[in-house]
Amino acid sequence: MELTDLLNSVKSGKISVETAKEQLTQLPYEDIGIAKIDHHRKLRRGFNEAVFCFSKTPEQVVSIATHFADKKTPNVLFTKVTEEIHIELQKLSINFEYNKEAKMIILNPTEVSKKYGTIAIVTGGTSDIGIAEEAAITAKVNGNEIIKIYDVGVAGIHRLFSNMHLIEKADVIIAVAGMEGALAGVVAGLTSKPVIAVPTSVGYGASFNGLAPLLTMLNSCAEGIGVVNIDNGYGAGCLACQITRLIKRE
Repeated sequence: MELTDLLNSVKSGKISVETAKEQLTQLPYEDIGIAKIDHHRKLRRGFNEAVFCFSKTPEQVVSIATHFADKKTPNVLFTKVTEEIHIELQKLSINFEYNKEAKMIILNPTEVSKKYGTIAIVTGGTSDIGIAEEAAITAKVNGNEIIKIYDVGVAGIHRLFSNMHLIEKADVIIAVAGMEGALAGVVAGLTSKPVIAVPTSVGYGASFNGLAPLLTMLNSCAEGIGVVNIDNGYGAGCLACQITRLIKRE
């Protein structure tokens, strides 16, 4: 339960002061041994805590998911989810959505009524879509409309040009590309909108598992590109959300 809901429940008499006090004792986090769960991160950051599942065992993820489910925290994101973890979570009596392409789970999925802005997500190729979907899910559950423009990389740059009218509808653009990673610089050179570049680990040997596109994006001649780490669709989605929230505030 979120803090606002907790206070409203006390006000309406649905729960007692003693029960509320017990729940508040878990501020600022709940220590479950293998993890210290930050239930109130949204109060500070505007985002719920996300669970990075890479290198965690299925048992560890199940334990963390169970505690979030008990608190009924909406739209908790689990990233880099393996099929093994997905199978174990299916055995639980919890409500979640699984996106295999993005390797993400949304625990306690809840429709977000407040909308902040529009984010366009552009990929160089079809192989980059998994990371793009990670960014899209992150941005959507945090109150943004999403425009997806996939497979418009520099190998056939006319595909990008014919979609610029869609890109210009967005407040922020996320450009996702592997190989040499030129897409972000090209997009940034064609628009006044903020561009967030996401290098992916897609490519042949000399791409060095995403290092080559990362360096290309960092060295782009186009001004004002923000670059996140390799395969970090989640981080790109969060950064885009922070920008649209500022726009909404203005």
